[in-house]
Amino acid sequence: MSLKEDVRFMQGNEAIAEAAILAGVRFFAGYPITPATEIAEMMALRMPQVGGVFIQMEDEIASIAAVIGASMAGFKAMTATSGPGFTLMQENLGYATIVDIPCVIVDVQRGGPSTGLPTLPAQGDVMQARWGTHGDHPIVVLCPATVQEAFELTIEAFNISELIRNPVILLSDAVVGHVREKVTLPDPSRIRIVNRRVTNLPPEQYKPFAAGPDGVPDFAYRGKGYRYHVTSNVHDEEGFPATYNHKVANELIRRLHKKIEFYRKEITYYKTYRVEDSDVLIVAYGCTARSAKDAVNMLREGGIRAGLLQLQTLWPFPGEVVEGYAKRAKVVVVPEMNMGQLVGEVERCICRKAVRINRVDGKMISPWEIVDAIKEVFSHA
Repeated sequence: MSLKEDVRFMQGNEAIAEAAILAGVRFFAGYPITPATEIAEMMALRMPQVGGVFIQMEDEIASIAAVIGASMAGFKAMTATSGPGFTLMQENLGYATIVDIPCVIVDVQRGGPSTGLPTLPAQGDVMQARWGTHGDHPIVVLCPATVQEAFELTIEAFNISELIRNPVILLSDAVVGHVREKVTLPDPSRIRIVNRRVTNLPPEQYKPFAAGPDGVPDFAYRGKGYRYHVTSNVHDEEGFPATYNHKVANELIRRLHKKIEFYRKEITYYKTYRVEDSDVLIVAYGCTARSAKDAVNMLREGGIRAGLLQLQTLWPFPGEVVEGYAKRAKVVVVPEMNMGQLVGEVERCICRKAVRINRVDGKMISPWEIVDAIKEVFSHA
């Protein structure tokens, strides 16, 4: 271990806050909500220490609005919430998308709908994270299963957000957010940090929404001679509304999606465990992947060759990855703490039915539940 590395015993929410600071975040706006409040508490403590700004807003609508404003000013900015607050953020999430504003939203999932199960975990926001705001919008969603992953994926969330100038959602859950585990914090000088690309054009030539081959426009700092218009309407390269120009509308929406496709390989994260000879492939994410890994070992001990594909990037959905690993398996199993939100995407990619394991009572899916479900399948084979 490097002398500058630091090993700590941390809660997932604490790790997210520390990672955000190392990624360069200097603005946090939020509103307290279980089970995400510890992130706001940590940022309230740490932001002044690093010369940043913490502000508690009146609600989640104002929180994401403040984050967008800070990002427009050039700050790396974030907010953190849970299901009900995430719902309130959806309109402004769409606004950030259409005007190419990088920011990170942490959703520490709890049981729903509505107030639901405020202190208990769930994975019910998977589809909301993808489609919560209206229209054909691009989005990136990362999902940690451990505190170490929460730390690492928070940094990657900011790197991706800055790279493609788009909101990125870190989809955690109450288990990952509240569990305490050993975390290795690397030497800050060895952490890869990405900052948004800044224009080198003079103000009179700069167009705020003119993009290069990757679909990402260059950023310009206000206060340095650059003045430009920003609107939530469909807009041209100079930022002015073009709501009756079909050509501009088509080009804008396709450009927004091009950003994701251009960098798809770079933003696709996943892990595998004992998949080389697996007859059973478990596709899992978030806290459920923890149980799935234990289930793989238990099944192997019982003579069933199981393996785990843990998805860390949920959206854009890594269909080619899932398809590639599923080809080797006789059975594909998808455990989720919801009624089956991601399994449809899995089945679409593998062109066959998967075994579904669903739980919505606020309890984690246990390794034994996964083992029993798979043994049941093999008992009828």
